[in-house]
Amino acid sequence: MTTEAVLRREGMEALLDRLGRVDAERFITSIIREPFDYTEWQRKLFDGLSVEELSAKAQAYYENQ
Repeated sequence: MTTEAVLRREGMEALLDRLGRVDAERFITSIIREPFDYTEWQRKLFDGLSVEELSAKAQAYYENQ
């Protein structure tokens, strides 16, 4: 299991790599500012998609990366 410090560092690195400095800061600010339930958000993220649709989206994402 990863320590909290390592988790924070790697999470911040992932945000910076993917979003850049400005949008990473905006993302963090938006989470701090608003009540946000990450677990509930994840549950609803792909709600209503079939396995085939989800698979197609994952494949398209993979091919574009």
